Amino acid sequence: MNIEIIGITAGILSCITFMPQVVKTWRLKSARDISPVMFVVAMVSTLLWLVYGILIGSFSMIFTNVIVFLLSGVMLVLYFRFRQK
Repeated sequence: MNIEIIGITAGILSCITFMPQVVKTWRLKSARDISPVMFVVAMVSTLLWLVYGILIGSFSMIFTNVIVFLLSGVMLVLYFRFRQK
């Protein structure tokens, strides 16, 4: 059994966890209850995991962390675009 299958499955599930918040924020055009600090921490964390994945050559870690990094970035953009003034 290829161990990367487990990593890819876990990575897909990790990516999916961010999607509902992105979709909800986009649909409601509101970031009222969003914590930007959480998404900054997520971006730093996933960036470090991405570097680690590259260093060990793990496709599943690279794939997952690129997607989660991008989704966290999208959430920060949405936060600044839709935050209440």
